[in-house]
Amino acid sequence: MDSLTIDCDTCAVRGPACDGCVISVLMGHPDEAPMVLDDDERRALTALAGHGLLPPLRLAPPGAGPGVAHGRQASG
Repeated sequence: MDSLTIDCDTCAVRGPACDGCVISVLMGHPDEAPMVLDDDERRALTALAGHGLLPPLRLAPPGAGPGVAHGRQASG
């Protein structure tokens, strides 16, 4: 099982992208980092975002630079 570690403190787009990120919507701006999502949680968030019910995860690894969110180009 793969997991995804979300550490907002190291996100390359922290600040400008926070308001459009699913983590901020569900958790507020988390004080405790990192968070770990398992495969089921990741699939659930992806499905909800895919249907417009939640914003997508905007996590960008350090060094990714602006415009990149979790391996894809960030939208909006």
